[in-house]
Amino acid sequence: MYKENINFYKIQANILKAISNPIRLFIINELKDKELCVNEISKLAGYDTSTISKHLSVLKNAGLISDSKQGLKVYYRLKMPCILDMLTCVNKTVKEVAEDNLKNIKRE
Repeated sequence: MYKENINFYKIQANILKAISNPIRLFIINELKDKELCVNEISKLAGYDTSTISKHLSVLKNAGLISDSKQGLKVYYRLKMPCILDMLTCVNKTVKEVAEDNLKNIKRE
């Protein structure tokens, strides 16, 4: 069964790999409510446009964002906002793990 679905799992892994970087998570978060160009994202993130462009490319190749040219600028938007639901779950898990760790430290 795994071998028959290998391409599906490869696509899933590619998406998970794309969001496994803190800068890319930041970009996703910034794009949740608005479209931004690379210069705006660079200023918000504190990284040069070349670095941000590379991260945008990874997110775009994974199908998570899309872009559109408006005049001389290219604007990026979140194509798959459902990824935010997954990140909400991750955030909840991080909080629970931190709380459990704090309880264990207090017991020692």
